[in-house]
Amino acid sequence: MATRTTGTTPAEASTLETRGIEPVPAEERKGRPGQLFWVWFAANISILGLPLGATLVAMGMTVWQAVVAAVLGAVGSFAIVGAVSIAGRRGGAPGLTLSRAVFGARGNIGPTLVSLLSRLGWETVNTTTAAFALLSLATILFGTSPQAKEHPVLTIVCIAVFEALTVVVAGLGHAFLVAVQRWATWVFGLLNLVVGGFLVATIDWAAVGAASPAPIGVVVAGVGVIAAGTGIGWANASADMSRYQAPAVRAGSLVLSAAAGAGIPLVLLISLGSMLAAGDPSLAEAGDPVAALRAMLPTWMAVPYLIAAFGGLLLSNHLSVYSAGLTTLTLGIRVRRVWAVVVDVVVTFLGAIYFILVADGFYTPFIAFISALAVPITAWVGVFTVDMLKRRHYDPVALVDTSRTSAYWYRAGVEPRAFGAWAAAIVVGYLFTTAGPSDDAWFTGPLAGTWFGENGLAWVITFVVGAGVYAALGGARTAAGRPT
Repeated sequence: MATRTTGTTPAEASTLETRGIEPVPAEERKGRPGQLFWVWFAANISILGLPLGATLVAMGMTVWQAVVAAVLGAVGSFAIVGAVSIAGRRGGAPGLTLSRAVFGARGNIGPTLVSLLSRLGWETVNTTTAAFALLSLATILFGTSPQAKEHPVLTIVCIAVFEALTVVVAGLGHAFLVAVQRWATWVFGLLNLVVGGFLVATIDWAAVGAASPAPIGVVVAGVGVIAAGTGIGWANASADMSRYQAPAVRAGSLVLSAAAGAGIPLVLLISLGSMLAAGDPSLAEAGDPVAALRAMLPTWMAVPYLIAAFGGLLLSNHLSVYSAGLTTLTLGIRVRRVWAVVVDVVVTFLGAIYFILVADGFYTPFIAFISALAVPITAWVGVFTVDMLKRRHYDPVALVDTSRTSAYWYRAGVEPRAFGAWAAAIVVGYLFTTAGPSDDAWFTGPLAGTWFGENGLAWVITFVVGAGVYAALGGARTAAGRPT
């Protein structure tokens, strides 16, 4: 029997979640928005917010402009995450499983595969950064060299420790994850406050005050960078957590829990990163952001900093790996949910080894990665959001039926209006996209030099095209002319 996951008692929290992607029965949905607040807060207290803030300063912004960009980009993008999570409350199923109702049993494979790549990429980033944190800690405690390639065995052990702690939480499932995220937030959140307070004392306030404001277009571009690097990447995972929310929970409460839960730590971390970079621009170019920040601290403060960095990344990885396991099942791989989690972790384990021991850099691929995948994910968000405006019900049987008998089979397994709008938005979005840093881009679209492209608005255009084309074609209209 599937376990009930409310996160209300120790017994429930420690029980293995046996449910896969099948919808949660209404009587078992007892979650509250307050639980999701802690889930999103915990997932965003990692130090990756600091280099994002440094990137804004590197673009030419003042600290105060960076703060504005952080608020608009982080809070705004996670408000979208909260809006998409409404579908999880309605259908009781993971986001990419609900997406079958929109794109069709076969047509949904495309968005699902992109989502899985996004999750695996973020997990590799988390794992790589966490391994750097443990390596730096080993340097302090044991006097080893900070260069990972000089200690390959130690590096692999650091990666394995992080992955093992991830599997324990993500493997046990939703209730245990919710409980861990809430209580761990207090521990690692307080550590972050202590370290952040010390870092504030090192800020070059003269450099902060002397900076000249950047044009408004640069600020707009900064909002795009923050949105793409924070909320947009989580949008297709939001329903994975909200599927246990009680049917009576208000939609506005879900939006607020995500926007505030993620927005508070992100705005603080991004703002701090921008202040630090104003006095030390090298932070934005650091191949190892953990080591760059570690160098600013005395040894006695570096230890709690590295522990806080490791913990924040671990909390983010819990949520990402849990979602990746559900997304793997949605692709049609027939294994138990816990084994899907293990498979995903093995992939990111190998990816982290490559980035640390083989590749020459880490931060440049990170920027290229988030900017490249922001386009297809945003296209999916546009189509899915329009569909939500009409769709109030998801057929629980059809969601897990990928055969020709499914109510969501449509035409040869594809809903042509939704899939066509998604594909069109991707094509148009990439026309305006520069994937990666401008001086070392992986890809530059032919319209990337226009005002929209230069100001990082490719993701906005992608959303508008995806939502607009799908809406023009009728949105969640069925063959009978009614939304399901």
